[in-house]
Amino acid sequence: MSNKTESPTSRTATAAAAVMAPEKVTPEKVSDVVPPQGDIAVLAYFYWEARGCPDGSPEEDWLRAEQELLDRIAQQTE
Repeated sequence: MSNKTESPTSRTATAAAAVMAPEKVTPEKVSDVVPPQGDIAVLAYFYWEARGCPDGSPEEDWLRAEQELLDRIAQQTE
């Protein structure tokens, strides 16, 4: 048995891959879809890092990530 643990970078990359490929949603279910909070959190973290990890305004990154995921879901149904 290996004592090797998964690195934080590896976990983040795995979570990011899940965010980048959300589950297929049918058009009639789009209005019922709410992106999982974990997916929003991961994407918001990437946005925060891209902005240089500033203090304050975490809502900006959260709302941007939530909208991005909602847009991706809507595009899948077109």
